[in-house]
Amino acid sequence: MENWKNSFQAFLHPRVITMLFYGFSAGIPLLLIFSSLGLWLREAGIDRSTVTFFSWAALAYSFKFIWAPIVDKLPLPYLTKKLGRRRAWMLLSQIAIIFSIFAMASIDPSNSSLQLKIMALACVMLGFSSATQDIVIDAYRIESAGAELQALMASTYITGYRIGMLVSGAGSLYIASTLGSEMGSYNYTAWQITYSCMATAMLVGVITTIIIKEPVRNKEIEYKYSNTTYIRFFIVFVFSIIGFIIIFNLSSDIASNWKLQLTNILNNQALSNFCIELLRLLTGALFSLLIAITFIKINFIERNIVVESYIEPIIDFFRRYGLKLAVLLLALICLYRISDIVLGVIAQIFYQDIGYTKKEIAPVLAFGMVMTITGGLLGGVLAIRYGIIRILFLGALLTVITNLLFMILATSGYNIALLYMVIFADNLSAGIASAAFIAFLSRLTNISFTAMQYAIFSSLMTLIPKTIGGYSGSIVENIGYSNFFLFASLLGVPVLIIIYYANKYLKFE
Repeated sequence: MENWKNSFQAFLHPRVITMLFYGFSAGIPLLLIFSSLGLWLREAGIDRSTVTFFSWAALAYSFKFIWAPIVDKLPLPYLTKKLGRRRAWMLLSQIAIIFSIFAMASIDPSNSSLQLKIMALACVMLGFSSATQDIVIDAYRIESAGAELQALMASTYITGYRIGMLVSGAGSLYIASTLGSEMGSYNYTAWQITYSCMATAMLVGVITTIIIKEPVRNKEIEYKYSNTTYIRFFIVFVFSIIGFIIIFNLSSDIASNWKLQLTNILNNQALSNFCIELLRLLTGALFSLLIAITFIKINFIERNIVVESYIEPIIDFFRRYGLKLAVLLLALICLYRISDIVLGVIAQIFYQDIGYTKKEIAPVLAFGMVMTITGGLLGGVLAIRYGIIRILFLGALLTVITNLLFMILATSGYNIALLYMVIFADNLSAGIASAAFIAFLSRLTNISFTAMQYAIFSSLMTLIPKTIGGYSGSIVENIGYSNFFLFASLLGVPVLIIIYYANKYLKFE
C-alpha cells in the first residue's frame, strides 16, 4: 500500500506537473485539424470525402523527423541566448500555432474553392508548427527527468493533452453551437469566434515556456559547429522543402490522370488514389534528397553535420537493439495506434450521421476526455507497478475490443445511453494505451539523440494510421460504418502478436 501511495505522490514532482501544461498546449491544435474542422467544413457544405482528406494536414506530425535536427541544433537569434535551446524553439512554435489558428479563423471555406485551398494552407501551417512544438516538448520531457519519472510524466502529459483536446473539441462545438451554427444553418461568424478563442487558449503554453527552467544541456552538441554552419544547414533544408512542394504541385494533373487509369484497372478508387498519392510523396521526397546531396557535393554544407543529424541516430538505434529486434520494434511503433487513429478521424462525423446534434456530442466528448485522462493516469501508475510492456499489451488488447463496440452503436442507431457506454470503454482503454506507449518510446530513446530519435518514433507512430485515416470517408462510403469499424478493430490484431514476440527479446520494466 505504501508503494502505491509513493507512486501517486510522485505526480507532485515539478517536472511531472510541467508536462500537464505542455500537454494542454500540444492538445489544442490537434482537433482543430481533425474533428472540429471536419464539422465546420461539413456545416459549410463540403462533402465528407473532402473533409477527411483535410486530416492529411496533420501528416506534418508524421514527417517531423525531417526537420527535428534543425530544431535540435539551430540556435535562434536572441531567443536561444535568452531562453535556452529547448525553450527558444518552444516559444517560436507556440507563436506560429497561434498565428495559424487566427489565419484559419479569418477564412470562410463556404465562399469559394479558392478560400477552401487557403484554408488547407493555413491548416498545413498549423500542422507544421504544432508538430514542431511536439518535437521540443518530447525532447524536453526526456531530458528533464530520469527514467523513473517518464511513465508519470507521460501520464500528466496525456492528461493535459486530453484537456486541451476537450477544449478544442467539445469546447469548440459548444461555442459554435451556442453562437448559432448547426448542420443546415451554417454561421461563419460562430466558427470565426470559436477558432479565435482556441488561439487565445494557446497562451497557457506560452506562459509555461516563459516561467520554467531549461533542462541540463549537452554543451558539446550545442556548440560543436559555428552559427554559419547551422544557418547553411537550415538553408539546405528550406531548398529541399521547396523542391518537394514544386514536384508535388507539378505532378497534380498527371496524378489525376493516373488515378483515373488505375481506378479502371483496379476498380477501386480509394486504393488507386492512395497508391498514386503515395507515389507523389515518394517522388517529392526523392527530389528533396537529391537537392540535399547536391549541396553536400558542392561543399555548401559539411557532410559531418548531415551524418550526425540524420544517420547516426538511426545507426545508434540498430546498434543498441540489433537488426531483428529493431525491425520488430519499428513495426510495433508503426502499428500500435493504427486502430484508434483510423477510427478517430471519422468518429464525430459518424455521431452526426446517426442523428446526434453538436450539443449532444459535446458533453459526450467531455465525458470521453475525462475517461481518457483517468485511463492515462491509471496507465502511468500501472506501468510503474507492473512494467511498461505488460501495460502496453493490455492497452492494445483493450483497443481492439472496444473498437468492436462501435459496430453495435452503428447498428443500434440513436441511443444516447449506449453511446456513453461505448465512449467510456473506448476512451479509458485509449488513455491506458497512450500512457504506456509514450513511456515505452521514451525508454527506447538514447539521450544523445533525443529530438531526432523520438521524432522518428512518433512520426512512424502516426504515418500509416493518418494516411489510411485520410481515406476513412471514402472507405465508409464504400463499405458502410459497421464494416469500417470491424476493419479498424482488426487492424489492431497484428500489434498484439508483435508485442508478444518483442517481449521475448526486450527486457526493461
